Amino acid sequence: MINEITAKYAKESRTIKEHLVLPPDTNHHGTMFGGEVMSYIDDVATICASKHARNPVVTASTDSVDFLRPIKTGHSVSFESFVTWTHNTSMEVFVRIISEDLLTGKREVCATSFLTFVALGPDGRPTHVPGVIPERPEEIALHESAPERVKIRRARRKEREKFAEGFGVLKPWETL
Repeated sequence: MINEITAKYAKESRTIKEHLVLPPDTNHHGTMFGGEVMSYIDDVATICASKHARNPVVTASTDSVDFLRPIKTGHSVSFESFVTWTHNTSMEVFVRIISEDLLTGKREVCATSFLTFVALGPDGRPTHVPGVIPERPEEIALHESAPERVKIRRARRKEREKFAEGFGVLKPWETL
């Protein structure tokens, strides 16, 4: 249950970043580099999580980046984010990426992403974050479906930790 005293509305963390897609941002197909999109996602999500926590934050995971449509040269791209769910020291942030053809006005969702952040206190250790209160239908839907994503995220993390342990640390001259 949300701690109403320390909770904040999802809209208080909403962060939007716009970018005009120019040739240096694109690949040989004339579409925006996926890595460039991912960098903007992390940037806008970090700002969003910081607004919610009012503390420094670190990216704990990028759960997914689902590329749905290409983002073309000459279009604007909007990265819209908000905190969907919190738990003690962590926050889930949703980012929606929307491309707009500036000549026609056509807008379409090109990608979506979920990231998890941890807030840090003055001592550099994880610190408590406020709960989140969803209001809009999309905020409510994402808030209600968050526990299932958390369960999947935790299982994936355990699997990755076992995977990492299996390989250990290799010497520079060793290969996998």
